[in-house]
Amino acid sequence: MRRRREEPGWLHGKPPPLWARIAPVAALVVLVLVQRLTQGEAEVGFFLAGLPPVAAFAYGAAGTAVFAGIVLSLLGMPWAGSAHPRGADLATVAAIGLLSVVIAWVRRRRDAQLVSVRTVAEAAQLAVLPPVPEQVGPVRCAGLYRAAQRGTLVGGDLYDVRVGPYGVRALVGDVQGHGLAAVGTVAALLGAFREGVLDDPELAAVAARLDRRLLADTAGSPWSAGAAEGAGAERPEGSEGSAGASEQPELFATALLLEFPPGLDLVRILSCGHPPALLLRASAVSELAVEPGPPLGLGLAGPDLAVVADVRLLPGDRLLAHTDGVTEARDAAGGFYPLADRLPALEREPAGLVEAVWQDLVRFTDGGPRDDVALLVLSLPEV
Repeated sequence: MRRRREEPGWLHGKPPPLWARIAPVAALVVLVLVQRLTQGEAEVGFFLAGLPPVAAFAYGAAGTAVFAGIVLSLLGMPWAGSAHPRGADLATVAAIGLLSVVIAWVRRRRDAQLVSVRTVAEAAQLAVLPPVPEQVGPVRCAGLYRAAQRGTLVGGDLYDVRVGPYGVRALVGDVQGHGLAAVGTVAALLGAFREGVLDDPELAAVAARLDRRLLADTAGSPWSAGAAEGAGAERPEGSEGSAGASEQPELFATALLLEFPPGLDLVRILSCGHPPALLLRASAVSELAVEPGPPLGLGLAGPDLAVVADVRLLPGDRLLAHTDGVTEARDAAGGFYPLADRLPALEREPAGLVEAVWQDLVRFTDGGPRDDVALLVLSLPEV
C-alpha cells in the first residue's frame, strides 16, 4: 500500500540528484575552455567565483572547499586566460568560497536533522495507521491512503481491518478536519475500534464505543469509552457547559463499519453518516442501500438508532469503501468525480483497483484532490 502523494525530494532531506553534483564540474570545465579559446576577448573567468555557492547545494563542506580552492588557483594562473586579478579580487572570491563552505556545512546538518525528524514522524504515523495486510482472516484486502497535507502519511481519514472472535471487521471513517490536526482523533477512534473488535459481539456496540470515545475527547475529561454502560450511554453529568467542554471543540466523524461473520457468505454493514460502499459484481456496480445513522460524536449512536444491513455475497464480489475525499473531488468545471460510473472500466487495470481509481482521480482533478482520500477493497475468497 502506498500513501505518499510525493516522496521527499532534493532539498528536503533526500541526497541531491546526480545532475546537481555534475553541474558544478561541467560549468567549471566549460568556463575554463571558453576563457582559453577566446584568449581574453570574452572575460568569463570571474564567473568561476559563482561555482562554490552552486557546489554548496550538492556537496558537503569538504567538497565545496575543494571547489573554492580550484577557483582561486585558476584565477591566479596565467594559462587559464583570465585577466590577472588583483589582491582585492582574490580576497573577495576567497570570502565567497569561505561563505559557501559554511553554507554547505549548515545544509548538511539541516538535512541530517530533517531526515531524523521525518523518520520519527513517519514511524509515529505508521504506528497510528499501519498498512493493511493483503489478507485478514478469510478476507482479502487492498487499501490506498493519500493525506491532503503534503509530507504526511496520515490525515483525517482512517481505515482498519481486524479479525476477532466475531469475525473480520473493517472500519472506514472520516473525522472532522484533515491533516496532522486530526491525527489525534484518528488514533483515538482506531484504538476504540480495535478494542471493540475483540470485546463487542454486535456491530452496533462497536459504533457506540466509537461514539463514546469522541464524546469523552470532546468533554476533555478522564471519562473514557469504557466508563459508560450500554451502547447509548449519556454524557457524564456536568460535562456540558463545563470549562473542559468549552475549551474542547466538538468532534465528530462519519464511519462505515463492516463485518464478515465466520462461515457465512455475507457482510453486515452499519453506516454512521458515511458515504455508502459500492458492490462490484461482475461488470455491474451498485451502491449498498444501508440506512445511514447519525455521525459519531453526537451521543446518538446506539442499538436503538443503528441499522445493520445484511448483504449476501457471491463468489467474485468486491466491496469498495471510500471517504468523501473521492466523491467530492471536482474537476476544472466544478463537477464531482463519478466513482460508480468509472469503476467498470477501472477494475480491469493491471495496477489494481485502488491504484487505478487514484490515478484516474488525479487525472480528473488535474493534480489530485485537496482532501484526504481513503479507499478500501474487501472480498471473500472465491470457492
